Amino acid sequence: MTTSIEGRIAEELGVRERQVKAAVELLDGGSTVPFIARYRKEATEMLDDAQLRTLEERLRYLRELEDRRTAVLDSVREQGKLTEALEARIRAADTKARLEDIYLPFKPKRRTKAQIAREAGLEPLADGLLGDPSVEPLAAAAAFVDADKGVADPAAALDGARSILAERFSEDADLIGELRERMWTKGRLAAKVRAGKEEAGAKFADYFDFTEPFTALPSHRVLAMLRGEKEEVLDLVLEPEEPSPEPGPSTYENMVARRFGVADRGRPGDKWLADTVRWAWRTRILVHLGIDLRLRLRTAAEDEAVRVFAANLRDLLLAAPAGTRATLGLDPGFRTGVKVAVVDATGKVVATEVIHPHVPANKWDQALAKLAGLCKEHAVELIAIGNGTASRETDKLAGELIDKHPELNLAKVMVSEAGASVYSASAFASQEFPDMDVSLRGAVSIARRLQDPLAELVKIDPKSIGVGQYQHDLSEVKLSRSLDAVVEDCVNGVGVDVNTASAPLLSRVSGISSGLAENIVAHRDGNGPFRSRRALKDVPRLGPKAYEQCAGFLRIRDGEDPLDASSVHPEAYPVVRRMVKTTGSEVASLIGNTGVLRSLRPDDFVDETFGLPTVTDILRELEKPGRDPRPAFKTATFKEGVEKIGDLEPGMVLEGVVTNVAAFGAFIDIGVHQDGLAHVSALSKTFVKDPRDVVKPGDIVKVKVLDVDVPRKRISLTLRLDDDASAPGGAPKRERAERGARAQDGRPPQQRQGQTRDQGRRPRGDGNVAQPAGGNRPARGAAPATSNSAMADALRKAGLLDPKGRGGR
Repeated sequence: MTTSIEGRIAEELGVRERQVKAAVELLDGGSTVPFIARYRKEATEMLDDAQLRTLEERLRYLRELEDRRTAVLDSVREQGKLTEALEARIRAADTKARLEDIYLPFKPKRRTKAQIAREAGLEPLADGLLGDPSVEPLAAAAAFVDADKGVADPAAALDGARSILAERFSEDADLIGELRERMWTKGRLAAKVRAGKEEAGAKFADYFDFTEPFTALPSHRVLAMLRGEKEEVLDLVLEPEEPSPEPGPSTYENMVARRFGVADRGRPGDKWLADTVRWAWRTRILVHLGIDLRLRLRTAAEDEAVRVFAANLRDLLLAAPAGTRATLGLDPGFRTGVKVAVVDATGKVVATEVIHPHVPANKWDQALAKLAGLCKEHAVELIAIGNGTASRETDKLAGELIDKHPELNLAKVMVSEAGASVYSASAFASQEFPDMDVSLRGAVSIARRLQDPLAELVKIDPKSIGVGQYQHDLSEVKLSRSLDAVVEDCVNGVGVDVNTASAPLLSRVSGISSGLAENIVAHRDGNGPFRSRRALKDVPRLGPKAYEQCAGFLRIRDGEDPLDASSVHPEAYPVVRRMVKTTGSEVASLIGNTGVLRSLRPDDFVDETFGLPTVTDILRELEKPGRDPRPAFKTATFKEGVEKIGDLEPGMVLEGVVTNVAAFGAFIDIGVHQDGLAHVSALSKTFVKDPRDVVKPGDIVKVKVLDVDVPRKRISLTLRLDDDASAPGGAPKRERAERGARAQDGRPPQQRQGQTRDQGRRPRGDGNVAQPAGGNRPARGAAPATSNSAMADALRKAGLLDPKGRGGR
């Protein structure tokens, strides 16, 4: 009996089939994953958002499989070849690969040599030789010579028979499946440098003579080697297994022979059949399996790279916000000056300016005076400094401003610029600031992303934030789908103030499309702030379904109903009214009243519509209405006097911020222009399978310097503070190999590891990419790095561009 799609997903997730059916019905009805996870817990019996995302992905795959199955059945039926046994096999195929294996003999194709041989009447010869090897092949073939049919002699007849058998061997679905799995478990990928490409392809040097089993290859190595092949530096070979020192047929040839009863028993036809098996393996089956396994390798590598990218993106979007504090944004630069933008506590731009404190203008004092005036006039509390070119010098400028004007009580923070130029040149930025110079928009983005990283980063294509591995080599559809899901989950998990949110932020709310987001903003602009969630129904095209999906995630502060500022869905307001009646209080006084709320029994408010999970969620929300799930804002303290890579010494213990996490370790900003690498083997005293189990982007950690390679701008770090620092050049061999793997990305820095704000800009004359540096007091030293400055392009910062570490914007 064939298992239903819902049943199969339930088995894979380890849940009940009715839970899956309920979720599928909701998804098909237009509900989003955040809405189902938050407000339909009774229907799905508490499936969480991670389970629902997996369910959604598997549902898509299995439905595509069913569509393909139907097409295959129709095709075979039209050919008049669909038997009951074949239909049963097709219906039992549980993967797309298995289905295609079964369909292969029936798939319409161009006339092959085997087809031509059949048309020449040679199939009886092939069947006869396979069925009775005691027959002498040449003698048997003589009876099939027919010049009119293109069979000139016995040798030609045997060639035709061999083509027929080779095709038959290579289209046996069960055999191909068995061979494929053996090759996957026993095979390996081998890379060799092409002749004369050693110098031009030096960045792929780690793969000039490289082999590793398929099952042991991490995603970044697979993608690196595929890139090397694409750039015509490497030749890749998929080897079925390690070469045997013994001569004779391979294990795979023996498997094919056994499948079709071919064996060497001294009969006249045995050698011809063995040669046919060898020829079929080498010219058809191995080629077919090579294509399949290459796709499998790429798919597995892409899946892992997408997973890492999505996980890092989630951490960045949910980084701690500095909050509603007036902020001065500085977009550093030399020749073109430092772009300045002041935004008030709500993120509104109140002033912009361009100052020229650095070379060649050197108007340091004028720049200080201008910044001091802006800070006084607009009551600035925070200074956000972009971490690109001239950031080090601009950081010193801000430090002097703080020292000279202690009465302003300013604090400065280094912020990643990743993606800022993408935003600056975007259609939304043009619409938001039509009269503002493109370069100044970047300063606005830098200031706002310190106030609220989530609200600002949603304006940027997730792929431009720069926390992925080889993202330009990944499937665009797969990557976009995964990253969009992360953004959707993060935005809805935090909630959105409908009266201040931008259209891009609103468009990520459950049930709200881009057009509907624009309508909400237009309605807000034309009619003033929304006073209640009910008023959302007056927005053009916001119908009942959209309202159901979005209302619980939209917040209205100081509105007509206190519940509108919470995550309690309007449909559940009657439950709260019953709670109010029970306690004899008002809604406003019940909210936040922990003692009263905890005295209520959730079971007393359960009814046919709202079950215990929803009632429990309501009580929890009323205790802390509209609570932000993101961590509290804090900064790392960089060590004073350690400002460049040359200041580092093995054995130093420093504080830093995790900027990116890859399969092989974590990149950490310790304030010296270049990120250091804590290899996965140096993250914990116990075995670490996934670095994200130990650290995440934005984490503030203490590390010890193991090794410093100043010429190559490489820093080896460890989170195990009792590790012994190595001698110069003594970073662990495995770590050096991983660094080499990372360096295989041969594109310009702005295109590597995600677009950074370098993308689309002409290089500046200075060419150096400055990075965060030290200081351990708010009023002095270098700006601290925040948990939301983790968006920097880790490879660019780790000094893996070229021997000189040049980057430029």
